[in-house]
Amino acid sequence: MGFLSRKQNYQQPRRKRRFSPGVLILVTIWSVGLALGLLKTLNAASLQESTETIPHLNLMASVDRVEPEYQLGLELYLNTCSTCHIPIPPQVFPTQTWQQIVQDQQHYGATLKPLEGPSLLLMWKYLQTYSRSITLKDEAIPYRFNRSRYFKALHPRVDFSESVTVNHCVSCHPGAAEFNYQQLTPEWENSP
Repeated sequence: MGFLSRKQNYQQPRRKRRFSPGVLILVTIWSVGLALGLLKTLNAASLQESTETIPHLNLMASVDRVEPEYQLGLELYLNTCSTCHIPIPPQVFPTQTWQQIVQDQQHYGATLKPLEGPSLLLMWKYLQTYSRSITLKDEAIPYRFNRSRYFKALHPRVDFSESVTVNHCVSCHPGAAEFNYQQLTPEWENSP
């Protein structure tokens, strides 16, 4: 009999262990919570690090107050774009122009490395939120300042005698290199 009882044990299929659905749900929730906490920590560290890489920027003097959920996008924009030229406020171009600029590897004559992944999405959300959409029927998408009605609307008292470029901003906005477009030169400070 001892032999038969061993044989019976040997022939019985082993049951697979199954976790109850409650345990699986609990593990999933815990994993997602852990991932979100880690992401939040990494974003905070990245924001702190990116602010330290451009210590001269006075974001409080920016054109508009930027909501906390767009701060990282702003920092990415500043870190990406202000390495070659002064950072341009999103308000001077319509959203459609920014979309072209972000996607175009031929950036005003310079070949750029394409932006990808989360950095692109965060920067795009910032630009999309703080720019304005074209609402006029048949309006061309401006790729230059002098063709942007938004740029002209932000400068109602200014008569531009020549084509405006990024380098001209500093002549009236001495803090433009620090993304401070609130500060004006004395001649414009008290003008009507």
